[in-house]
Amino acid sequence: MTAPVHRLRNRLMLAFAVFALAVASLFGLYVAVFVYSVEDRFFEAMLEQEARQQLEQRATRGTWSPPRNAFMTMHDSPATFPADLKVAFNAEPWRREIAGNEGRHYHLRALQPGGSGAPGWLVAEVSQQLVVRPMRRQILALLAWSGVAVVVVAVLAGAWLARRTTRPLSKLAALVDDMAPARLPVGFAADFPDDEVGVLARGLDRLSGQVRAFVAREHAFTRDASHELRTPLAVIRSATEQLARERGLSAAGRLQLDHVQQSARHLEQTVITLLTLAREENVERDATPLAVLPVLEQVVVEQAALLEGKPVAVRVDVPGDARLTVPGPVLHMLLANLVGNAFAHTRAGEVHIDVAAGRLRIRNTAPAGDPDTIVRPFAKGEGSAGFGLGLAIVHRLCDRFAIDLRIEGTEHATVASFSVQQGRAHGCPTQGVATGAGPLPSTAKVRDALPNGGGAHGKQGRGQYPR
Repeated sequence: MTAPVHRLRNRLMLAFAVFALAVASLFGLYVAVFVYSVEDRFFEAMLEQEARQQLEQRATRGTWSPPRNAFMTMHDSPATFPADLKVAFNAEPWRREIAGNEGRHYHLRALQPGGSGAPGWLVAEVSQQLVVRPMRRQILALLAWSGVAVVVVAVLAGAWLARRTTRPLSKLAALVDDMAPARLPVGFAADFPDDEVGVLARGLDRLSGQVRAFVAREHAFTRDASHELRTPLAVIRSATEQLARERGLSAAGRLQLDHVQQSARHLEQTVITLLTLAREENVERDATPLAVLPVLEQVVVEQAALLEGKPVAVRVDVPGDARLTVPGPVLHMLLANLVGNAFAHTRAGEVHIDVAAGRLRIRNTAPAGDPDTIVRPFAKGEGSAGFGLGLAIVHRLCDRFAIDLRIEGTEHATVASFSVQQGRAHGCPTQGVATGAGPLPSTAKVRDALPNGGGAHGKQGRGQYPR
């Protein structure tokens, strides 16, 4: 079981934190705008009140009067403005709020008396009356700490809500993560609430029950198939052993009887391998580096009947130290399917089996099919008399035992290859054969098994068997 993952819970907490931070920032912005606006409106109201009185004074007496507020002054023109205000006003005459030097801050109001009188300017230097600006740092600090507090509360609330919301989903995820074909829980949906998670739990519960039933049927099938297939094979082997003890058997009959015995033994190993793959048992631990040549010669003998009546030459150029680390039945099944496929689909020409660049290659002069299609179950080539399962079984074996099978070719040739090890392995004989695969064929047996005989040099690990 893997460690629990809380990405969904963390995302919910992060969403709460980001939302709270955004709200706090927006709230702080609104507060800053509000306090500055209130302060400015206060000064504008004072200027408005003073402006009305000044205009009334000008209308009745013809002159401007000193403002009632000490921080306000009257000017007949901008020429009499304070120096810092005059410079800023000349640069931007449309502004009515100007920051001066040394902390001074000005608010302006243009006064236009009735008639043809010259306009005047009411200037308020409000640096001593400012309330917000001197407290700006305190206000910002208060807003920042308030935002932090809001985010912390939001994270805590989000963590509580996320944990409460995702607890059923986390429980279901842990249950699913711990599932295996050997231990599929059933009836767990009742522990989940009647919501979306409960719907998912009920669906998984039904699926788990169906998988358990399927696994039970598969186990029953493999058990029954193992018994039903092994029993007749044992009878065949026993009958052939008794028949082999008969003295009046001809040489040709004894040769065919040897073929039947070898085929029965190989079929037993094939059944064991296929049933083992179906049960997904760990057969790799019994794998040792096996010499390829002896098994290959035996396979050539077994598949020789597929060349009957064909003008096909078989050339084997495989060194005796070529090895593959797989169980014996797997090596035999792999070579049997690849060699048998090459023999069956080659109508004329040559089947050449060799090792080059660390790969065992089986080349024949039959046109190549689509590599992605021919390894699918029931995919048959033109003129094939089988069921289209040979290369599918090979593909499955290669996936299971990490064999890098390649099937390449053109319309004139097909090459199937896979990597092999070369060089004498410590503790392994130069030549050998998988346990239970039967005795090695002699050079004569290989020659006699192929149509029309032919010369052979099996002891050196290389041979040529022309048609």
